[in-house]
Amino acid sequence: MSADLDLQIVIEQAVPEQALFQRWVDAAIGDRREQAELTLRITDSAEVRELNNTYRGKDKTTNVLSFPADLPPELNIPLLGDIIISAEVVEHEAMEQGKTCEAHWAHMVIHGTLHLLGYDHIDDEEADAMESLETLLLTQLGYANPYRHDDI
Repeated sequence: MSADLDLQIVIEQAVPEQALFQRWVDAAIGDRREQAELTLRITDSAEVRELNNTYRGKDKTTNVLSFPADLPPELNIPLLGDIIISAEVVEHEAMEQGKTCEAHWAHMVIHGTLHLLGYDHIDDEEADAMESLETLLLTQLGYANPYRHDDI
């Protein structure tokens, strides 16, 4: 299944190709949904900080925000919601954590998509389940476990 992905890149900074974003979204959705539509917006830290403050009451930037669609069930449309990612934060974190940018981008897109599908990490049990699924999906795509930090 291939999701209907509306990719919005509103910065001048280099980011992965659309085919990679599609691959990562499709991996996260897998067979969890027959149909899915979502928007993925790649932007700067200022926009992410503003959205984080407005909708979460946290006046700071972050790597990824997910806004699940809140539609009445009778509409019966496959809209999952919106994911907003700060390219600046993703690149900074990748360098800080010793990961490739591509691997960290993959992780953030999968993480955001799983949030749209109802996964969360509020408590330890939910976090373990979500992190395990993220790790499985990323390793299936050929990336390293994002939660394993080896001192090399």
